[in-house]
Amino acid sequence: MKKTILTLMCICMLQVSMHTKAQQHTKDFNFNWKFTLLEDTKVPTSLPLNDSDWRDVRLPHDWSVEFSFDEKLEGCTGYLPGGVGVYQKHFKTPKNQNKKSTFVLFDGVYNNATFWINGKRLGENPYGYSPVYFDLTPYLNKNSADNIITVHVDHSRYADSRWYTGSGIYRNVKLITVDKLHIPIWGTFVTTPEVSAEKASVSIQSQVINTRDKSSEFVLVSEVIDANGKIVGSSDSDLKLESGKETTITQNVQVMNPKLWDTENPNMYKVITKLKQKNKVLNTYTTPFGIRSIRFDKDHGFFLNEKSTYVKGVCLHHDGGLVGAAVPDGVWRRRLQLLKDAGVNAIRTSHNPFSADFLDICDEMGFLVQNEIFDEMDNPKDKQFNLNERSVKYITRGYTEHFQQWGKSDLTRTILRDRNHPSVFQWSIGNEIEWTYEHYKHVSGLWDPESKGGYWNKIPEISADEMKARYEALPDRKYKLAETAERLAKWVKDLDTTRAVTANLIIPVASCASGYAGALDVVGFSYQIAQYDWCKKNYPDMLFTGNENTGLLSEWNSIIENPMVFSMYMWTGIDYMGEANQKWPQKGWDGDMLDFAGFKKQKWNYFKSIWINQPHISIGTKPVEGSLFKIDELSGKPVAKNKKAMSWDNSNMHWNYQDSEMVLVEVCSNLPVVELFLNGVSLGCRGLSECPDRIFRWAVPYQAGTITAKAGFDGARVKAELKTTGKPVAIEFTSDKSSLKADAYDVAHLIAQLVDKDGNPVKTEETEIVFEIDGDVRLLGVDNGSKSSTQDFQSDRVVTNEGHCLALVQSNKTAGTVTIKASAKGLETQTLTIKLE
Repeated sequence: MKKTILTLMCICMLQVSMHTKAQQHTKDFNFNWKFTLLEDTKVPTSLPLNDSDWRDVRLPHDWSVEFSFDEKLEGCTGYLPGGVGVYQKHFKTPKNQNKKSTFVLFDGVYNNATFWINGKRLGENPYGYSPVYFDLTPYLNKNSADNIITVHVDHSRYADSRWYTGSGIYRNVKLITVDKLHIPIWGTFVTTPEVSAEKASVSIQSQVINTRDKSSEFVLVSEVIDANGKIVGSSDSDLKLESGKETTITQNVQVMNPKLWDTENPNMYKVITKLKQKNKVLNTYTTPFGIRSIRFDKDHGFFLNEKSTYVKGVCLHHDGGLVGAAVPDGVWRRRLQLLKDAGVNAIRTSHNPFSADFLDICDEMGFLVQNEIFDEMDNPKDKQFNLNERSVKYITRGYTEHFQQWGKSDLTRTILRDRNHPSVFQWSIGNEIEWTYEHYKHVSGLWDPESKGGYWNKIPEISADEMKARYEALPDRKYKLAETAERLAKWVKDLDTTRAVTANLIIPVASCASGYAGALDVVGFSYQIAQYDWCKKNYPDMLFTGNENTGLLSEWNSIIENPMVFSMYMWTGIDYMGEANQKWPQKGWDGDMLDFAGFKKQKWNYFKSIWINQPHISIGTKPVEGSLFKIDELSGKPVAKNKKAMSWDNSNMHWNYQDSEMVLVEVCSNLPVVELFLNGVSLGCRGLSECPDRIFRWAVPYQAGTITAKAGFDGARVKAELKTTGKPVAIEFTSDKSSLKADAYDVAHLIAQLVDKDGNPVKTEETEIVFEIDGDVRLLGVDNGSKSSTQDFQSDRVVTNEGHCLALVQSNKTAGTVTIKASAKGLETQTLTIKLE
């Protein structure tokens, strides 16, 4: 199954955009829904329901994030509740329905959702992360009469995951009306057998369905359009299709001198596909896409457009902090831009498919995406403590309950939706699945009683042959991971052969011996970088790389020093809710680069200094006492107490301590020598040669004033500084936007920062900020970014953390002007004005 070189060349397109690229036949179906919570899990039988006293909601909607955090709930899903909810929407039957077909498309409902139209059951979808659509045509009332669509959502198993999931119709919904002769949803696939700077050979595969009551002759026209609106290639096909039949047509178009898609220049095109009959256009399908080639080499890594490319990635979960799982595009754009500014060029969707909109944004911004599909397969994980399930509880029953019946369907719908995005370059079929097959520990030998030092980054003490013998000697069992992986990989390849299949392996040595790794094109390691060479020596035909990493310099060095290893994905790029069992009041996982509110952490600076080839310098500080460093008595320099000291620990970005307190000053820079100054007095230089983790360190007795770091050469010096701040005397109130589109989607991030009399940000004093809004916008919530803040997100006030906080507002559909005030006791109120256009 393995080949020395796996060549993947494709043109990718966006299928059904959820609101940014509306099609002629597509209607935004997010508005004017009714919603209520139910008291029990009983599925209603008499439908539709009387919704006269239900609340009005706009989709996407996550009801869990509307509640207060509760210590009595489960930390694995962020101490927020689930429950059972039901949605209804009233709408008119589209005109000329006798000649049309109408579908409803849900991009994600969490979870165990059941759907009806006018009391007729359409179907269900247990998996909260897969898209699903239904044909409404047979059930719609005639003559533009009222219809009611009902969605019952059972998230009573609210701890059914290891991270925050959200609850409800938390992604977009579309109503799609087409001629009965039409291209179905996700009915096109575009590839390129050849891609070069001179020419791209474009193969456009279109599925056509005829649900008319007679055969139809038609012309299928596909036009490739560049960014300037110019047609750069087209193809026409004359066809005939019998009633009740479907067909797939492949058309070939040559694009000369194409502008290729990559992470630095995410050039986009679009294909417009038309079904025409007697010069009348029946159906138009508009598809943004990008032209690029991808290739994986078992010895030399990854090539994008035949250019060797390092994948500088982060793992992300799907929540957006205060908005929960219902994340507006603008929230993702702000967060992804901050990551990109630090050098990130890839995202791993941990551990489930994200929304179609998220992939649209990655296409447009230039991110590679490892699209991950499952965290559970045959056997359940323990949601509260990871590893295999330790106890059976109603609230923690998860996707394993559905995998055997629904796995292929969920994977298929996900790939059909996503397989044309230029950003998607890998399919990951699973994450750390080995934990749920306990025999894998025995196979590896790393848990043997005589084995010392544990399994973490340890070289095996038994041979690959002995591992294989141990695996083959196992007693018969119901599920074998290698067989499941082969089945999943085949499902993927049946739909898309243009991308690599990967998975995130937590015990890779055992997975190689068992055959699990053999089902993969790219074998992804979950940490365990010390085992790269051992695996390559024993399995020379496999390609090994990093799919999940702690974010240490050693992991980046493993890429630089080994041409085969092309990727790392830090766990995680942004703080996320959940995976915090018994850690109250900590509600989530402390990530690396951005906090819950999207504020930068010092590690953002650290990786920018490594991943961006431009001079960079920044300062972090922390007390020496309580750190993993001590002061050498002879040199006065900080030295590591143990190996863990080289594991990154985010530091403060302020210079406010007790007089004479010993402070560890940590400078991130990509320059060879850094000099530190305290109030203008040099404290000496440090060189990279004495910084194995590329962090320059000093132990400094604290004095109020200014700490400054300088580096570089004459005429090209860079510097960073932190100043001692006084008491807060004012609020600095800013917005990332001065105007919003009055489309009921656009958002603005409002940041309130405490400042002292000199205008310096105060990061060691906290106060409550109250927001007051005058104008037609929605306050989506507030947050201060702290992992230990359990203040309500849905509020008009919040106590700051590190002296700052965030409020998020979203437009409605009315143009005008909105005035927003930020006030705090004893401080002058500040005002912002935002135009709604």
